[in-house]
Amino acid sequence: MKLAALISGGKDSIYAAFKASEENEIACLISLKSKRQDSYMFHIPNIELVKLQAKAMNLPLIFLESSGIKEKELEDIIKALKIAVKNYKIEGVVSGALASNYQKSRIDNICNELKLKSIAPLWHINIEQYLKDLIKNSFKVIITGIAAEGLDESFLGKKIDNNLIEKLKKINEKIGMHLAFEGGEAETLVLDCPFFNKKLKIKKSKIEMENYCTGKFIVEDAELVDK
Repeated sequence: MKLAALISGGKDSIYAAFKASEENEIACLISLKSKRQDSYMFHIPNIELVKLQAKAMNLPLIFLESSGIKEKELEDIIKALKIAVKNYKIEGVVSGALASNYQKSRIDNICNELKLKSIAPLWHINIEQYLKDLIKNSFKVIITGIAAEGLDESFLGKKIDNNLIEKLKKINEKIGMHLAFEGGEAETLVLDCPFFNKKLKIKKSKIEMENYCTGKFIVEDAELVDK
């Protein structure tokens, strides 16, 4: 089946596309850039880097701006999917939904409306095992945003490895933070994975903190390099 992959540049969407590609063809990628920082549906930090990721995957990218307004932003997904149906003859959509009924139910409804199959390979997956599978499958992922008690500036730019997973487990045990950040506790960026023919190299970056537990790792310049 030909699929469009909804990607944000982060771990969940790209790993979901990777899993779906085992039995399907990823025909194109779709990313939406929200005009608002408080989008309910879309990942915000470093979203422009999906253009490099698309080149690394050698896949066409449908990149549209979204109003970012709750519920109205769903119209932007529909617009992008209609382009994908017309140009790439997709039959389904893969998303990185983990546990958010808000996001998954809306994507499911849109797919029903457009007569597309909605695929969510990570839905209700064992979260700790999922993080370990990222490492096992050679995903190089860094944290690019934090917004939760228990996290601080030291987490920004850090690679997800076994040591970081152990730190996150301790925070989870203490305050109940979602291990994979499904509640928006953090944002991530995939620098490399088996999907990529080249990897992202960050040339210039900066950290901006709003307070002690809220901040962003902003990539100011990046390029694709050989693995």
